[in-house]
Amino acid sequence: MQGLSFTSTAATFFLVLCLQLGINEGQDNETIPQPLLFQLNVPSTPDENQEVDMSLTLQTQYKECLVVKAYLISNTPVDGGFNYIQTRCICNDHPTTLYWTFVVTQTLTFRIMVDIVKDKGICPNDVAVVPISGNRYFTDRTVYVN
Repeated sequence: MQGLSFTSTAATFFLVLCLQLGINEGQDNETIPQPLLFQLNVPSTPDENQEVDMSLTLQTQYKECLVVKAYLISNTPVDGGFNYIQTRCICNDHPTTLYWTFVVTQTLTFRIMVDIVKDKGICPNDVAVVPISGNRYFTDRTVYVN
């Protein structure tokens, strides 16, 4: 019995030592790759009836490509390029910039929506992934008309 007690005490000590040293962290110290990174460029104070050029650069930290569908939504009706839905293949070695051009007649609050979708015929050989953690990203912006 004496040997069993020593063995269990040594095992308990070793387990506590491992927990204190952080051996149990596994992959917690690794940086989790982000599915989408945004860089948005939109003027904040154009003049009334001025054409606004907006750009959105998208990139991924994933090794695999993603198919994204990007569009703008607003409670205020806006004509022209504001209503375009753009679908692209985003790969980690090839960031993509999307453009919208529209005329603002009044202060406008809108949402930039980016959905990661399963559309075919966008990425080469239809090889793309959809993350489990989420497939919809958005940000809100306001353009204040002078």
